[in-house]
Amino acid sequence: MNITEFAKAAGVSKSAVSRYFNDGYVSEEKRRLIEAAIEATGYAPSVQAQNVRTRVTKLVGVIIPKLSSESCAREVEGISQVLSEQGYQLLLVNSANDPKKEVEYLELFRSNRVDGVIFLASVFTPLHDAVLKKMRVPVVIVGQEYKGANCVCHDDYKAAYTAEKLMLDKGCKKPAFIGVTEQDKAAGQARKDGFLHAISDNGINIEKSDMQTAEFKMDSGYKRALTLLRSGRSYDHIFCATDNLAAGALLACREQGLKVPEDIMIAGIGDSQLCKVTSTPLTSVHFHYRTAGIEAAQMLLNSLKRESSIPRTLTLDFELEERESTEKKCETV
Repeated sequence: MNITEFAKAAGVSKSAVSRYFNDGYVSEEKRRLIEAAIEATGYAPSVQAQNVRTRVTKLVGVIIPKLSSESCAREVEGISQVLSEQGYQLLLVNSANDPKKEVEYLELFRSNRVDGVIFLASVFTPLHDAVLKKMRVPVVIVGQEYKGANCVCHDDYKAAYTAEKLMLDKGCKKPAFIGVTEQDKAAGQARKDGFLHAISDNGINIEKSDMQTAEFKMDSGYKRALTLLRSGRSYDHIFCATDNLAAGALLACREQGLKVPEDIMIAGIGDSQLCKVTSTPLTSVHFHYRTAGIEAAQMLLNSLKRESSIPRTLTLDFELEERESTEKKCETV
């Protein structure tokens, strides 16, 4: 289908179609007609034609969930290393863990001239789905799996299973869990599933009250740990979905007069620098965040070069870093 045929199918002029695909002004009514026709026909102008119209900008949009996140910083470092070597500049935006802002930034990058987008994602809503469908440039998702897109992920399920199994293998039998929203399929759902399957494989049951949901903050981990420790139930270890939560749990245990690891063990995921400087160094799972950024940038470059049109998901490996917080064997009860 050429542009003339597409314009006829959309019920708009050829010039309106041209302006739409070259980021010129198009009325909202015509924009809706064109987007409906794209949805129906799958039409897209050729890359060569777009390049002739100076579509190549050497700009890549990068959406991150949190400026202060160590994992995000490592990922952006990897992205920048690869793309800067190829003459690209990054347009970095921070969503502050607000899904609405993520959608706004995706819309912004869709409407303005960037060559591609790398999205460090946490949740996907129907609004995310709608705008991702309409993206006219390659998009790479980091940290989550998303059907139909190139993705770089960590093995969250296996990481959680491995960390929990470490404590179970040391004789622990009374687990508690502090996680995050299950809307986050990686850090929330997959890590919880890994934890639950590890205890199930060891014949251990857990009550709903033994599992707490927190925000991605140390203070939230501290509060949720206090809820567990003041519940009247007995625990010999707490598995936390992130290092921040684990650090908060460590503080709560100290305040409640519990020694770590003598009385209770704690482990997290992420292997941030925080794990090495807490009063008791924390056992954690090391994810290769910088490598994730490098791989995501390379995926984007491959898409821009049209080396592959088939979306793929790359799942990176991990290492378990055992530290003092899980060193002692649990007492047999």
